[in-house]
Amino acid sequence: MPICQYTNDMKDYYRILGVDRGASDEEIKSAFRKLARKYHPDHNPDNREAEERFKEINEAYACLSDPQKRANYDRFGTAEGFGGAEAGFGGFSGTFSDVFEDIFGDFFGTFTGRRRPRPAKGADLRYDLEINLEEAVRGVEKEIKIPRWLRCEACDGSGARPGTRPVRCPECGGSGQIHFQQGFFSVTRTCGRCGGDGEFIAEPCKKCGGRGSVRRFRKISVRVPPGVDTGTRLRMAGEGELGSHGGPPGDLFIVLAVKPHRFFKREGLNLYCDVPITFPQAALGGEIEVPTLYGPEKLRIPAGTPSGKEFVLKGKGVPRLGGGGKGNQVVRVYIDVPRKLNQRQKEILQEFAELTGDEVHRGFMDKLKDFFTPAD
Repeated sequence: MPICQYTNDMKDYYRILGVDRGASDEEIKSAFRKLARKYHPDHNPDNREAEERFKEINEAYACLSDPQKRANYDRFGTAEGFGGAEAGFGGFSGTFSDVFEDIFGDFFGTFTGRRRPRPAKGADLRYDLEINLEEAVRGVEKEIKIPRWLRCEACDGSGARPGTRPVRCPECGGSGQIHFQQGFFSVTRTCGRCGGDGEFIAEPCKKCGGRGSVRRFRKISVRVPPGVDTGTRLRMAGEGELGSHGGPPGDLFIVLAVKPHRFFKREGLNLYCDVPITFPQAALGGEIEVPTLYGPEKLRIPAGTPSGKEFVLKGKGVPRLGGGGKGNQVVRVYIDVPRKLNQRQKEILQEFAELTGDEVHRGFMDKLKDFFTPAD
């Protein structure tokens, strides 16, 4: 294939982009992206040299990014071949925006303002709610107050004084965009006066100041289901901040914290508690009443129960969140030794001590003796 020899009046597109003649499409695209960002007029205002350089870069890329134009350019020195129009910016005027959209996506959208504001969802809100253990186990309904932006009732959210409406923006003519010529090409930007809405409020609502929303406390009823725990999050759809430009409101997230209980200790779905018993109850056995979060329960204490013995009350624990059974309540008993005794109590215990003697102590010492005696 004949290779074109560049004359003084022909532009070397490869040199302009800083790539070799055998560069791949990705290498050409990468070089163009780097140079376009560097010399873009928005980064170089009132710089005629940067403007001309930017025009050359786009001209070169328009040719070398198209396989057919690049082939013609390599053979004949023009993008259209013999008899065709000379390759250049004019040759792709209809696809210039497409080239930038393909390479930069929204990068230059921030400069050109081609897109008007889109509906956006409002911000999510968080509320920390503290409840007690009984409420966490049984479930509860709470009423809370949330400070948030609400639609202004005076202007129905328009921001304009009642009886008036937003008017067409005189700067952009209602398009939300400002078009102007900058050097060789046209640039489009979001209108600074109306923010891209195409209209602005000439007479703002006195109640909301033209915002269309007011800051208020809103009462919300929150249903806390049985079985929640510290860290559980409840989502209330649409109870967050107002959306913008017609977008939906955000969500409200209730983050729960369960206060410690003075009697019960929770571990997962189980509840634990310590219950005192007397020495006669431990020695002789008997029946005691144990408190639960569902009401009092009878518990049978066998004769000879040692201190620290655990008993399980099935199904008296925490319900599984969302259903599916309950945990248990574990009752640990301990012998409550009285600190003050009347004369009669002392006499009875003294008599008991005389009857038992030192049997317990002797039994304990015998076990220690066996423990320290070496095996034969």
